[in-house]
Amino acid sequence: QVQLVESGGGLVQAGGSLRLSCAASTSIFSSYAMSWYRQASGRQRELVAGITTGGNANYADSVKGRFAISRDNAKNTVYLQMNSLKPEDTSVYYCNARRPLYDSWGRGTQVTVSS
Repeated sequence: QVQLVESGGGLVQAGGSLRLSCAASTSIFSSYAMSWYRQASGRQRELVAGITTGGNANYADSVKGRFAISRDNAKNTVYLQMNSLKPEDTSVYYCNARRPLYDSWGRGTQVTVSS
């Protein structure tokens, strides 16, 4: 089973930046599609960004041009660079690893953006 540990969350002012990291405990990290989701209080979890095993990225419309997902297969880590943060980006951010018939989640890291 893949263990995912997120880090890098915190409190930042609007317009600021944060970089989230998600470290995976697996020797076959490169075979997983990786994604970042977020869930604000009282709302459903939503996809923020995903990156395929081949490095192709996709983004929610709300974060396009501000967030960037990347992966380092040598370090078993996926990143989410978040720029120009807005108060509406405040959420718990979760890392997800996915292969056919397998899905794993981290515990999440809180991001709070103050206005």
